[in-house]
Amino acid sequence: MTKRSEEMLVDLWMSLLLVWITCVPSVSMTPITGQSRSTQTGGPAAAASGLGEGQRLLSRAKRGWVWNQMFVLEEFSGPDPILVGRLHTDLDVGSRNIKYVLAGEGAGTIFAINELTGDIHAMKRLDREEKAEYTLTAQVINADTDEPLEPPSEFIIKVQDINDNSPQFIEGPYRASVPEMSAVGKSQSTAVYLITFMGYELFAPAATIKIALHGMDREVKAEYLLVIQAKDMGGHMGGLSGTTTVTVTLTDINDNPPKFSKSLYEFVIPEDLPVGKMGGKVKADDRDIGENAKSTYNIIEGDNQGTFEIITDKQTQEGILRLKKPLDYEGKRAYILKVEATNVRSEASINAPFKDTATVKISVEDSDEPPVFSKPMYLLEVNENAPINTVIGTVTARDPDSSGSLVRYFIDRHTDLERQFNINVDDGKITLAKPLDRETDMWHNITVTATEVRNHSQISRAIVAIRVMDINDNAPEFADEYQAVLCENGKPGQVIQTVSAVDKDDPIQGHYFDYRLVPEMLNNPNFTIKNNQDNTISVLAKHDTFRRQKQETYFLPIIVTDNGNPPMSSTNTLTIRVCGCSKDGIVQSCNVEAYVLPIGLSMGALIAILACIILLLVIVVLFVTLRRHKNEPLIIKDDEDVRENIIRYDDEGGGEEDTEAFDIATLQNPDGINGYLPRKDIKPDLQFMPRAGQHSGPNGVDVDEFINVRLHEADNDPTAPPYDSIQIYGYEGRGSIAGSLSSLETASSDSDQNYDYLREWGPRFRRLGELYSVGESDRET
Repeated sequence: MTKRSEEMLVDLWMSLLLVWITCVPSVSMTPITGQSRSTQTGGPAAAASGLGEGQRLLSRAKRGWVWNQMFVLEEFSGPDPILVGRLHTDLDVGSRNIKYVLAGEGAGTIFAINELTGDIHAMKRLDREEKAEYTLTAQVINADTDEPLEPPSEFIIKVQDINDNSPQFIEGPYRASVPEMSAVGKSQSTAVYLITFMGYELFAPAATIKIALHGMDREVKAEYLLVIQAKDMGGHMGGLSGTTTVTVTLTDINDNPPKFSKSLYEFVIPEDLPVGKMGGKVKADDRDIGENAKSTYNIIEGDNQGTFEIITDKQTQEGILRLKKPLDYEGKRAYILKVEATNVRSEASINAPFKDTATVKISVEDSDEPPVFSKPMYLLEVNENAPINTVIGTVTARDPDSSGSLVRYFIDRHTDLERQFNINVDDGKITLAKPLDRETDMWHNITVTATEVRNHSQISRAIVAIRVMDINDNAPEFADEYQAVLCENGKPGQVIQTVSAVDKDDPIQGHYFDYRLVPEMLNNPNFTIKNNQDNTISVLAKHDTFRRQKQETYFLPIIVTDNGNPPMSSTNTLTIRVCGCSKDGIVQSCNVEAYVLPIGLSMGALIAILACIILLLVIVVLFVTLRRHKNEPLIIKDDEDVRENIIRYDDEGGGEEDTEAFDIATLQNPDGINGYLPRKDIKPDLQFMPRAGQHSGPNGVDVDEFINVRLHEADNDPTAPPYDSIQIYGYEGRGSIAGSLSSLETASSDSDQNYDYLREWGPRFRRLGELYSVGESDRET
């Protein structure tokens, strides 16, 4: 604590002595007139005689109320209420009937007043930290009439603090940190604590922790636990105290270099390990933590060719040895590398080295390697008119192993689906298997595989790009199917059509086309051609006397020749139509209807007339068809089937539960004897049987013969509809309470059955019984 804080505490302690002072007298000069009579605290009263009129007699008089504030100690826990103070008035001379009244904060609950003596007592235990002062009002009234004798007066009761709160730390427990290996005496501020004394909160300065030991190493012990105590009243007797803990952590500095776990690492790496793959790991441990423990790895000796590289794993801080170039067992079988680990950060105050080295010995393991092509890609050329079995080129591959196995070559047929090329399995010569056409496919990309003879699993691949060279094997032709139009009113020499040509070939020097008319058209009187010097020609008319009624279409054959070696040519025909045009040369009509329709009907009118005629023909055909349908005789056609209308009811069923009835189709169908029963749910696969021709009677209708023929067909054709068959219910069901009626016989039977019991079954069976009874009586007579 500071000196200023101690002085403040002493001042507060001395103020406790003022608690017992309950009232303070005061002297004032007041006029006699209108004042109540009071006891004089000074000399005798002055006589009033001998004073002039209007003169005042000044005298020293006592104040009616003799207090301004009161004090009471907090946390008082005595057996009786504590006296706070006493109220008194000059009117209280012992003979008057007066009463003291108290009002305000806590009146009647916390504070009570003696009505006769004016003594004020605290009735409850007070806490200054909850409420430091109370404002009350005192008044003197007549005890009999409750009339106020003096005006009310306000005063304050203050709660006096005592040392009942121990010092408290603001936040705790606390943590502090100091770098390891710090010098003795180095300080570190750690905490600010709060002291509460007599109602006042005092902040003590930050506690300072100083290094007392030399060479405190975090790697030996990282944390220390301290207990801090704060005491009020300057640590004197009677003071209170508070404690807290401070955890002091030694922070890490880079005072430990990396250290390999062993000085020699040995790895065996196969020679076919892919580039970029890991060949081994090394690790340098560092006792430091965080950034101080991070290291980088480097190869400082033994790898002049740059075959390996080493990188740092950020998570594990391991050195990952990776392959940077392919290994070759036949070229070099062992490597000895020197690897160095270096801390990323260094401590300027420590001069020790922050690095370590280790030796890495690598042995290359021999592996059966696949063949190696002399080139990764081959570019070959062949003319499109090359004959079959022409050698296009050769690919070569060798076995890099010391044993030097023979190599076989193959074409991956997934890249040569048309099988246009072959390859010699022994020497890798690629030959042509099918004719080529540059205009169809200019490039062919195939994949050639090389395989060891002794180990077919070792396969290498190379891409062979074959370019088909062009030859002049396509004749030029018109670029489009031209349809030229010639106006009747055209002038001689007018351009009818501009013609161009195309050629599928692609000569190096480019295309040049020569156009000419066929020999028999050189002297034709109608058309000629003109070379436009840009591989196009213009077709010109020689006269202006073209008429549609004379000739509507002309055909002009033109020969087109290219500049290839040898040159190719083709004859193309230009179709020229003669049309009627306006004066501006706009085509209006190319048909000859104007000369065949002198009545002046247009084409639209002719189409409408033709449509009407076709509609009338359709109506007539429909009418005739309906009339013929009405005049047909009422006989059933041969292709109809009416068996479903012929039903025989000559068998007695077996009742409600008869589910195993006999199928009469077996009797009607000879195939049923052999076990064939037609399905009821599907149509049979057999076709209709051929029917013989029928002969009708004189009127074309022979119903009897028609029925007999159909009956015969139904008996012998199992495929004819209906597909369901007639069910015979010859099975007597079970469970009927009435019994079966199959026991009833006709009157012609010899049975002596008594049917009187039928009368008991109801009106209907009673009538049935009477009928059978009558039959028996008739038989007896």
